[in-house]
Amino acid sequence: MNRKGIITFVVSFALSCSQGVVWASGGGGVLSDPGAAEGKHFDPKGQPPSKYTQDIQQQQRESLPFDDKRDFDEAKKGFIAAPDYKQIKAESGNVAWDMASYEWLLQEKEFDSIHPSLQRQAVLNMAYGLYEVVPDKIYQVRGFDLANISFIKGDTGWIIFDPLTAKETAAAALKFVNEQLGERPVVAVVYSHSHADHFGGARGVISDEDIAAGKVKIIAPEGFMLHAVSENVYAGNAMNRRLFFQYGVLLPRSPFGHVDQSIGKNTAAGTTGLVPPTMYIKDDIEEHTIDGVKMVFQNTPGTEAPAEMNTYFPELKTFWAAENITGTVHNIYTLRGALIRDALEWSKQINKALYKFGQDAEVMFASHSWPRWGNDRIQEIMRSQRDIYANLNNEVLHLANQGVTINEVHNQYKPPKSLQQQWSAHSYHGSEAHNSRAVINRYLGYWDGNPATLIPVSPSESGPLYVEMMGGADNIIKKGQALFDNGEYLMASEILNKLVYGEPDNQKAKDLLANVFEQIGYQQESPSVRNSFLAAAYELRNGIPTGATPKTSGPDVIRAMSTSLWLDFLAVRLNSEKADGIEFVINLITPDNDEKYGVELSNSTLTNIKDYIADEPDLTITIDRKDLEQVMMGAVSLDEQIENGKAKLEGDRKPIDQLKDMLASFTPDFELMPGTKKAVDDNAESHSPTFAQPELGSTEGG
Repeated sequence: MNRKGIITFVVSFALSCSQGVVWASGGGGVLSDPGAAEGKHFDPKGQPPSKYTQDIQQQQRESLPFDDKRDFDEAKKGFIAAPDYKQIKAESGNVAWDMASYEWLLQEKEFDSIHPSLQRQAVLNMAYGLYEVVPDKIYQVRGFDLANISFIKGDTGWIIFDPLTAKETAAAALKFVNEQLGERPVVAVVYSHSHADHFGGARGVISDEDIAAGKVKIIAPEGFMLHAVSENVYAGNAMNRRLFFQYGVLLPRSPFGHVDQSIGKNTAAGTTGLVPPTMYIKDDIEEHTIDGVKMVFQNTPGTEAPAEMNTYFPELKTFWAAENITGTVHNIYTLRGALIRDALEWSKQINKALYKFGQDAEVMFASHSWPRWGNDRIQEIMRSQRDIYANLNNEVLHLANQGVTINEVHNQYKPPKSLQQQWSAHSYHGSEAHNSRAVINRYLGYWDGNPATLIPVSPSESGPLYVEMMGGADNIIKKGQALFDNGEYLMASEILNKLVYGEPDNQKAKDLLANVFEQIGYQQESPSVRNSFLAAAYELRNGIPTGATPKTSGPDVIRAMSTSLWLDFLAVRLNSEKADGIEFVINLITPDNDEKYGVELSNSTLTNIKDYIADEPDLTITIDRKDLEQVMMGAVSLDEQIENGKAKLEGDRKPIDQLKDMLASFTPDFELMPGTKKAVDDNAESHSPTFAQPELGSTEGG
């Protein structure tokens, strides 16, 4: 990295930070590395960047526009104060947030183990404290969570945009704002979209009593509650396991490990809740005045989130870009797993904002990254992000229509040189590789058109054949080492991966593949891709690490699930082999919300239908929805609700016992790389005879 370009910014951040570093440990996934500042690798098997990696990093330093320092000027503009602490504790006692664990970044030092562009982004995301966006009107607290929390001063109180992931970090931010600017009540909360880092901390800034008394409005785009819950239910356990790779959940914070998450440092590990909105924005463009502040909302469904909205403050000439325009190109496909997004629609919604609001806006701020000031600068950023999403969509389809497949496009697609020279068009959160493949997947699906890949052999089955045909493990390791020594890391991974699948207990092969993955990871601009390679390397060397698993759904989120969604996920948990030959029909009635469901098990498949019940069921269960929620949350069992008279049974209770015995309980500890989980039957399902809803998948960070 060009040191001259960041030294002033680093110094300003260092001066704003508290003195003394307290290293966090253990809880909450905060894994600090005391050797990080000295450049020591946290893993005894870890490797330094090779000469090939060092050469690539130097080429990036020489080719990228490091002389453009405007982002650094904007990121520190408006700084008011930083608190005298770096850690925020969760109510449960673990460390919810720890900015000190990244302070090794605030050195005048180039790390060859970090892509120079990513190191630049990681330093930009070290902003910590209270910042003024619009004088005496709009403020942000940055560096308290993955997202920013924004405070708009109304006539009588604060209007808060996006109250972070966790109750504890949001409460700390509000307390700090009130200490610095004078105490004011919270009169409204706006959720820009349906990802957890933008609503999960609401209980840290508002109370149920104030909501019930009408003292606080909670505003969200239409569809918010549906998507806040439903996006992460069906594959939630798999999402959380994949999150270990994308977010480097158990990677130490180190030049050789986790350095950044592109849109912020990391996600907070506190108490996540979900307070339902009291007001929805339904029209494409909708104007409201809240506590004397005029706002024009722009619904942008199908962009970064299924339910999302921008906001324009016409009297302030200020545009809130939600997570649609930040300091990075976002995910079209997010590696944790989610439905593929629409890059073209994303571009069109930015274009709409550009022409409707961007012609007059003098300030643009967002739920991540830093604000932009001046109309020319705002239009520049809006156009670059509009164009990069459109180019991604259009150029990939251009290549696809010439026969380039999903397995080739990532090696051919490159943005135009003009966009490569604009920092705002760089793919930190997304990557050109996985986003380009996502576009083809959206339009054409995962098949490349070659029948040989239509019914692929499982890697665990094809691996032994490859090992045999290549002359055995020794030959592969020898060739793999030669490729590694020549810096041909992707080619090395191609053959070593086959060997590891063929011989998952071959530690020598796993260690060499880990060395390959590590060098590939060092070279990545996208932290999601970097983390995935480095986390895989760690697991290949050491096995699946133990530690705090992500906690993604508190009681509020489970309570917000529809009964249909809960029944649908019971069907996902069903072990169809155990259900073979069993049939039953259950009517489920919840009188307090006037709902009824017909639930049927047939052909080893569980189905449900709302507003219909069977005339001759095997069993009818009558239970108030509020009492069913306690079962869904695991606070009490269904049998306990029956015993205490809160659930009534009519008919044969046998289907309840049968269904309980058929339900699997998922845990996020399955292998992503072969041979990393020892002495476990991979075909065995863990079993838990409960109707409680397991953890939902994390949507933090999109």
